[in-house]
This record gives sequence, C-alpha cells and structure tokens, in this order.
Amino acid sequence: MFSENYLYLWLDILSISLPLIYSFYSAAPFYKRWKHLWIAIAIPAAFFIVWDEWFTQMGVWGFNPRYLSGIYIGSLPIEEILFFICIPYACVFTYHAMNYLVKKDWFGPYAKSISWVLIIMLMTVGVLNITKWYTGVTFILLAVYLLVLQFVIKPAYLGRFYFAYFFILIPFFIVNGILTGSFIDEQVVWYNDSVNLGIRMGTIPFEDTFYGMLLILMNVSILEWLEKRKPIAASDGH
Repeated sequence: MFSENYLYLWLDILSISLPLIYSFYSAAPFYKRWKHLWIAIAIPAAFFIVWDEWFTQMGVWGFNPRYLSGIYIGSLPIEEILFFICIPYACVFTYHAMNYLVKKDWFGPYAKSISWVLIIMLMTVGVLNITKWYTGVTFILLAVYLLVLQFVIKPAYLGRFYFAYFFILIPFFIVNGILTGSFIDEQVVWYNDSVNLGIRMGTIPFEDTFYGMLLILMNVSILEWLEKRKPIAASDGH
C-alpha cells in the first residue's frame, strides 16, 4: 500500500523513470551522453544543495515530514537531494528529445533578444526586491548567468534551450504543483512568503520558474561545453 511518507520520493522516482527508459531509444540514444551528463548534473547539484541548505536554515522554505521518509542530510531530506539529480536528468532528456524531434531552431534568431528581455526584467525585479531573499538571489543569479553566456560563452544552443523549456515547464509545474500542495492535503515544501513576491501560479511561487530555469540552464550549458571541448591529444597531433 502507498504510504504518504514516500510521496516526495515517489515523485523523484517517477520523474526520472520514463526518461531513463527512453534514454536507450536507438534513434536518439541519450545514454551516449552520460559520460558528460553526470558531471553536468553533479556540478549544479552541489551548488544548489549548498544554496538549499542555507535557505532551509534561514527559514526561506522548509519541508513537511508528513510526506518524507525521514532520512536527512544536514537540514535537507534525502528526497530533496535526489530532486537535483532526478529532475535535471528528466529535463535535459527533454531538451535532448526536442532537439531530435524538432530539427528547426525556431527561437534561434530571437535567442539574444529573449535573453536581454530576461536579463533586464530579472535584474530589475531582483534589485528592487533585494531584501526578499528568494526573489533577489534567484533573479540576480539567473541574470548574471545569462550575461556570462551572452558575453563569454556565446552559445548557439540558447534558442533551442528556450524552446525546450516551454515543454519542460509542463512536467515541472506538475511536480512542483504537487510539492507545493496541489492535489494533496498539505504542502510537501512550504515557502515563507515574506521573502518572495507572494505571487503564486496555482500553488507554485512565481520564483520557481526562474529557479528551475537557472538549474536546467546550468545543466545544459555545462553538458554542451563538455561535449564541444577538443580532446587535448587531438589538438597536440598525437
């Protein structure tokens, strides 16, 4: 029988299960990207777990033990740690699948404009709400990351990322909706609305959309960078 204490754990498992199975689809084998993918998941996961621990201790958000297995690492339930592995895997798989299914880069010609709109909006709202920890930190970090991509990395994949992110948001909102109280009696993850804008999309804080974007964009950009590096031996002519 299903126990509500494992709800968050089941969300993690279900999020990664189908993408994991379809990673072996012969026409677009995602498993062949695993060599670099796990690094691209691990680096942002380490950053976000430290951030998560900090905000949990500050009371920016917290977790309802009713829906948890009871295993913790520091202040974080094991399910929250797994979130930063399972969700990025599923989302980067979606990005990979969309690149395979949709050959044309529809947003490519507009990627720079989209980035600038996001940067200006995020930086403005973030600075004006700098005392609201979730809003300020999330918006400013994403704006800075986009600036680095624009001026330093100058990637060709941003249009494809923005296009794929529209599709990523569908399962992302379903999972986040449940975590924030949709369809269940209480919230799995609660938020202190005094440190965010207080705007909810259903039960989901507005900031979650951009928190998720920063996480997945870091995964994708690190993966793309790792895959495009020239092997040292090849460059030396050996």
